[in-house]
Formats: sequence, structure tokens, C-alpha cells
Amino acid sequence: MQKPKEECGVFGVSLNTNEAVGITYNGLLALQHRGQEGAGIACVCVEENDIHIKKDLGLVKEVFTTKSILDMPPSNVAIGHVRYSTTGFNTRQNVAPFLADYLTGRLAVAHNGNITNAKELRVELKKLGIRFAATTDSEVIAQLIAYYTTTEKRTLSGVKKACEKLEGACSLVVASGKNKLIAVRDSNGFRPLCIGKSDSGIAVASESCALESGGFEFLRDVAPGEIVVIENGEIVAEGIQLRDKQAGKGLCIFEFVYFSRPDSIIDGLSVYESRYNMGQILAKEHPVEADIVCGVPDSGMEAAIGYSAMSGIPLAFGFVKNRYLGRSFIYPTQTERDAAVKLKLNPLRANVSGKRVVLVDDSIVRGTTIGKIVKSLKDAGASEVHIRVSSPPFKYSCGYGTDIDSEENLIANQMSTEEICQKIGADTLGYISLEGLIEACNKCSVEFCTACFKK
Repeated sequence: MQKPKEECGVFGVSLNTNEAVGITYNGLLALQHRGQEGAGIACVCVEENDIHIKKDLGLVKEVFTTKSILDMPPSNVAIGHVRYSTTGFNTRQNVAPFLADYLTGRLAVAHNGNITNAKELRVELKKLGIRFAATTDSEVIAQLIAYYTTTEKRTLSGVKKACEKLEGACSLVVASGKNKLIAVRDSNGFRPLCIGKSDSGIAVASESCALESGGFEFLRDVAPGEIVVIENGEIVAEGIQLRDKQAGKGLCIFEFVYFSRPDSIIDGLSVYESRYNMGQILAKEHPVEADIVCGVPDSGMEAAIGYSAMSGIPLAFGFVKNRYLGRSFIYPTQTERDAAVKLKLNPLRANVSGKRVVLVDDSIVRGTTIGKIVKSLKDAGASEVHIRVSSPPFKYSCGYGTDIDSEENLIANQMSTEEICQKIGADTLGYISLEGLIEACNKCSVEFCTACFKK
């Protein structure tokens, strides 16, 4: 693994039309960057008092064809999910949304995050006779909500009581057979969740870019610890608070560094603006004499623009990116694996030859990929390569849904900055400071979790 991965993305709609499935499909396409292992949509069919679901392994376009979308019943309420697995194996059974039955109906749940007490909750539910078909924490959430919906006799009460039992990161959408959509964000707001509105109804999504894909105007973020209830295309209850059981954490700051699309706004801060600020602060903290500034596509581009603007060093394209390899591209031999970087990113010799290059990337995890990129630039004639990184050194793994490699494989845990610089073949290496990263995101309205950088 060369980049941190984030678990998934969620989307949900409650409309005054029956186009919920198609709009949810568009929302998932906009969230594809958050998970590429599986995708699913569950829609409420009021006439049958049931929920229909389609999900499978693969990208959104691989799971859903035009025919499969048309085969799903017309619906006013639907939820969707794109998956990257951090808990549970990568199997169809572990793809969300998850269905669960309660005494008088059925509900579906899609979840973004990682529940740290899922194993204990699973044991408790098994003792109550509840069976599980998957190994992911999202199914535990679904079954827990169904159980409490039965005991509390109301979906909202069931959701609230279940979520108060959860520990860890939890942004989720719940659809019930009574045409109700519920959105929940955990008390610390580890993962983003926002609300949009259009003439056709209300949508909730992991990122605002997905709202725009369906024609929804951004309304607001779901606040940490808040439950929002949506029915018949209208918000009917909001501001319902969960108990705050996990004070001291906050929104994962890597949403701004890497996870989110640059056109999203999260908790009041533009992702693009935050990355631009990171580049400017990097230029202040680690200046260098150079001829051009380049960003590693795509995640380093915004910070590279900021670095160039602050330093006065011209911005240039350093690479041509092959956008047609597809996620199934494989490298069966070591020689082919070593050549993989050039297959994905080929240096633009006309821009880099004979130049002192500042290369901006968002992170260094193991260090192997950035080393190959540095070598490819020097092979293309770059006289110097100065690496600038818009996140501090990774030193710690994460229990809340960010799939960071085991700590012994994190290069910053094994080497000093000077040793890493030598290993990757760069002329200089500079990481943004944690204080600088937080300053770059200071317009955000919530606190941050930065535990992967500093415990």
C-alpha cells in the first residue's frame, strides 16, 4: 500500500419524485474515489412495504448497468455505498448497504467509518439469536439498529439507542420501509456528512461534490453527534444529539490532505483551499532554489499550485498520467512491477530535463513509490529533485477507518527525515509541520484528529 485508504462513501436521498435510484447512482459515481472495491444501492418500495437492494464487487459502473437500474422499482427513498474494506474480507457479502429485519418492517444501512467495539456488539447480538451473513462492522450496525427499533417501537429511537452503543467512527444513512431517511454522524465527527436540497427533495452524502452531481444545493454539514430525520423530501427533525462518549477526537484531517475531492466543502472549508494553503505553508517552512514546481498527479497538484504561488517558482507539468490502465491492471513479474510507476506516471522530459524540480506530494507511507518517481525524474534529465510533502510524517496506524499500513512498514517510523531523503534519492526532503497543517485548515469549523502523526 503506497497511500492511506479511506473506508467508503455514503449517499442517500428522500424525494417527492420516484427517481431516487438514478440520483443515488450519480451520487455514488461522484464518491467513487472513496472506495473502489464494491458498490450497492438499496431503495424503499412503499407499495410492497419492502426494500430492494443490488450490490456487488467492483466499481459503480461495473456493478450497475442501465438495465439493472431500470429493474429496480421506482422509489422516493434510496441509499448507496462505495466500499474500501478495512474491516471484513473483500467479498460480495461484505458490500453495503446491509438489510436487517425488525418486528414490523425492514431497514437498510450504509456506513462510513470503523466501529472499534464491533466484535463485542456482535457477540451480544448473537446471544440474542441474531445471525450474521458478513464479517463487516456495517452489518453489526444494521442488526443493532433493527434490534433497538423492535424494542423501542420507533425507528428514530432505535437508531439513537443503537448509535449510543457504538464506539469509533460512524457516519451513516438509514432507510426504513416507511419511506424514512435518517442521517447520523458520530459525536466526534471523524468522518464527514452533509445535507443538500433541491426542488425534488433532500440528499445526504459523504461529500458535497456528490450533492452537486444530483442537482442538490449544499445546505449544511451534519454536526458531530447529530441525527437528522428526512421524510417525503423534507427535513422533519434535526439537531437530535447523541451522547458524547469519545471527547478528544475530531474530523480526520486527512480528509483535507488526500481523501476528499478538491471540489468538496467539508465542515465549512474548501478542500481545494486547504491544499493550496498547505502548499503555501510548505514553501515558507521549506524554501529551496529551483526552476519549476510540479505536483504528483492527482493528489499533489493543489498543494503544488500553492507552493508555486508563495515561492514564485513557476508551476509546470512534470508528468503525463495514463488514465486508462483501470483498477484491474496487474504486474505479474517483479520487472513489470518496477516499471509500474512509468506506466502510470511518465515524466514530461521537455519540462524537467536540466531543471531543478520541486516535487509536491500529499504523503509518504512506505517510500517505495516516491523513490521510483524521483528516479524517473532524474532519468528524464532533472538536475535536482526536492521533495515537499503536504502532510507530516506518518508514524502511527489508525483505528477509525483509515487504512494506514502497519507501523513497522511506515518509513517515518524506521528512519529520520535525512535518512528517508537519502533512501528515496532526493536532493532534499521537507514535510509540512503538524502546526502548519492545522494552520492550513484553520477555517474548518470542527476540531481535528491527528493521531496518525502524533499520539
